[in-house]
Amino acid sequence: MGANCSEVLQTLPGSPGCLESLKALLKDTNSMVRIKTTEVLHIMATHNVGREGFLEHDIIFSLSFLLDDPEKACRKNLHVVFKHLAQVPSGAQGIVNNGLIPLLVWKLQREEEEIQELLLDTLAACLMEDATEALSSRVVPFLKEKLLSANDNIRSKAACTLIAVSIPLEGKKQVWQYDVIPILVHLLKDQVEEVQANAAGALMYATVTTAGKYAALDAEAIHPLLNLLSSPLRKARLNAIKALTMLAEAPEGRKFLQVHVPDFRVLEMDSSEAVRRAAQIAINVIEWKP
Repeated sequence: MGANCSEVLQTLPGSPGCLESLKALLKDTNSMVRIKTTEVLHIMATHNVGREGFLEHDIIFSLSFLLDDPEKACRKNLHVVFKHLAQVPSGAQGIVNNGLIPLLVWKLQREEEEIQELLLDTLAACLMEDATEALSSRVVPFLKEKLLSANDNIRSKAACTLIAVSIPLEGKKQVWQYDVIPILVHLLKDQVEEVQANAAGALMYATVTTAGKYAALDAEAIHPLLNLLSSPLRKARLNAIKALTMLAEAPEGRKFLQVHVPDFRVLEMDSSEAVRRAAQIAINVIEWKP
């Protein structure tokens, strides 16, 4: 199969009919044909030339008809394709433009965990482009449920997707309205460092609003965020600093954090320039006098 896939990749640039032939095979009644076709496409999706060809030949739309395919292998392959496509802005926008976001959100509740992980990767990338349809499709309460999963990867990826959800104002509002903030605070103490980092990232955006700030303060977010300032993960340190900076904009948060300024001073010597800069901004906000 690997050799055949390589041959397909080699012929793709000079053979416009190649992808059209594969599109036709996606409709084949033989399940093995559909599985092998999606396998070829998922290998193609790892290459720029393949992703460009998919967008030119409307492969996204053709694959969408297999979202309910009875064969798990077929569905898994198509979700790998979507994941790879979503890693480039044009691919993510293509998935959004094909109106697939509500369906992918719905599938998040019904697919097996292995495929849920792929779905979350795709949604996280697509919602960075446009979260509008997802927010009107109850993505926040669905992600709230995934934050409670026993699966480490699903918790981490759900928190990562919430970062994208929380960028627009409506997303920030829904994260507060659906009472997700206390769960994110709880995840700051998760045993998995990547989960901690992503939870801090989601809080960083959710606490931009006044309601979000006070929800985080009420959930006692400051202490676990302070603990993340010494995390070995640069992303966790950076997200924690930015979330604490948001909380310091509230008088109660600023007062509480004043005695912790030395912790931020230490980070002014961090190996990461982004962390050093964020620490300086945090100190300025905490030491600001009205």
